[in-house]
Amino acid sequence: MPATTSSPPPLGLPGGQHFTDVQKRYLEGFFAGIAAQGVSFGDLSKPPAPAEFTTPIEDLTKEERIKRELDPLDATEELILKARWNAAPEPEDIFRFKWNGLFWLSPVKDGYMSRLRIPGGVVKSHQLREVAAIARDLTTGYIQITTRNNLQIRLIQPKDCPEVLRRIQGCGLHSKGAGADNIRNITMNPCAGYDPFEIIDVRPLVNELATLIISSREFYDLPRKFNIAYDGGGLVSSVEDTNDIGASAVRIGENDQGIEPGVYFRIALGGVTGHQTFASDWSVIVPADRLNEVIIALVRVFIAHGDRTNRKKARFKYVVEGLGLDGIHAEVEKLLDFKLIRLSVDAAIQVPRNFSQQGHSHIGVHAQKQEGLFYIGAQVPVGQLTDRQLERLADIADSYGSGEVRLTVWQNVIIPNVREAFLATATKALKNAGFPTEQSNLKSGFVACTGNRYCKYAATDTKGNAIAMMEYLDRRVKLDHPVNIHFTGCAHSCAQHFMGDIGLLGTKVKTDSGEGYHITVGGGFGENRKIGRQIFSGVPFESLGATLETMLKGYLAKRNEGESFHTFCNRHSIGQLQEAFSNV
Repeated sequence: MPATTSSPPPLGLPGGQHFTDVQKRYLEGFFAGIAAQGVSFGDLSKPPAPAEFTTPIEDLTKEERIKRELDPLDATEELILKARWNAAPEPEDIFRFKWNGLFWLSPVKDGYMSRLRIPGGVVKSHQLREVAAIARDLTTGYIQITTRNNLQIRLIQPKDCPEVLRRIQGCGLHSKGAGADNIRNITMNPCAGYDPFEIIDVRPLVNELATLIISSREFYDLPRKFNIAYDGGGLVSSVEDTNDIGASAVRIGENDQGIEPGVYFRIALGGVTGHQTFASDWSVIVPADRLNEVIIALVRVFIAHGDRTNRKKARFKYVVEGLGLDGIHAEVEKLLDFKLIRLSVDAAIQVPRNFSQQGHSHIGVHAQKQEGLFYIGAQVPVGQLTDRQLERLADIADSYGSGEVRLTVWQNVIIPNVREAFLATATKALKNAGFPTEQSNLKSGFVACTGNRYCKYAATDTKGNAIAMMEYLDRRVKLDHPVNIHFTGCAHSCAQHFMGDIGLLGTKVKTDSGEGYHITVGGGFGENRKIGRQIFSGVPFESLGATLETMLKGYLAKRNEGESFHTFCNRHSIGQLQEAFSNV
């Protein structure tokens, strides 16, 4: 009797049940990651088909045409060839190499910056030591904490790029998809798992989504960049409402609406503070165990509907505006095997939080939910540190904590799991390394983008200027309420100046330095979300210190008792503020 063959049974579960489409897609991403390590499980199922675009190629943006001429994920061979000759990249490759997390800095510098992917900002001491060694061996030794709780290193010569990428991957980190049209580093509360105020520990959700993204080719051809943030309800915010998708944990109490009580996530959509827009509440809540399915569906809606003919309109914000929140709801439900739960943001069954997020609660010593353990938040002035400082940070985390460090969106660091007996020694060690742990109402709130030392878009030396202003103001003004001051060098607003109590946008002026700032005030996030209003234009750097000093002293002299800078600014008109900030 001749041998016969038969097709394998469909991928399924015991008892004749089968995986849902969403579950299959999740497993496909998992197996893709395993296959990348040289392990094969056979053809269990086909990967998702690439999105079909009907737009004529001549109508696409230059960037979209570059991606279709050669997939950036297939450009590594070109990167290696350039390395052999230490050659600068061609214009098209400057764009493609961003998929490996490499950013060509010309005309400011001839070399690359490498941005990492550190989901949730959780990094181990051995990884910090290797990043420090890479920076020392192959770059200038300059390391930067970004506003997406991440790390960047620079200046890398073309010949060293393959070795930098190999060593980054060798210590368990990634740089793949860290720039251009990809899902950027996922952010979360920096004290997730330790914060006694949190509703839920979001680390498993962050890690699950990060694994899926890094393994699936599907998520490396977005219309433009995409930001996702999780907020588990902790004391230190993840600033989730500034993201394309912001998921915030809430509790639902007993009710007669048929909604099971428990922990859910409210989802907000379309935040881009550089475009002066916070994310809009979607009036949808999602159980924690279905959250990532919904987030992936939203990303797929962006892939399908994002504008690939106009880079200025290619962000998710414009898809939300075009389809409307109800239209997004309909498109997402087409991709799910369950119905979304609608609930207005002011619904009585949503249990209010029993605390308010504080101004600079990422700095200082705080008790963890684990009895007898504390986390220490330390200031890294505008996120800038050396390879030696990074190694010292790893040593302190090993000696007094559990070998773990958390990076924050405020460009600072947190060391968790410190026993009470070690607090005094650990804080002294941090201070000696250049990381003070005393909360300052002024200095703890400074944030700055890369600036024109290394970024071709920036008009000003934001980091250098911010440090100068930090020292100048600290000697002259004493605040009793926290104030956030954000320096950004260009309209891309990487330092999110519109959400600062004081926001400074770099510009060129006709002075000796050639550098100046437009000044906005009254911005905020979370409970105080507000887009700042511009009150001064083109203030030269030479007079910036005196201007900021007058502003802060004007606030102190004319505020109501106990009033914050944010509240003071938002109860006055622009004209009133200009007068208050000019005559002290």
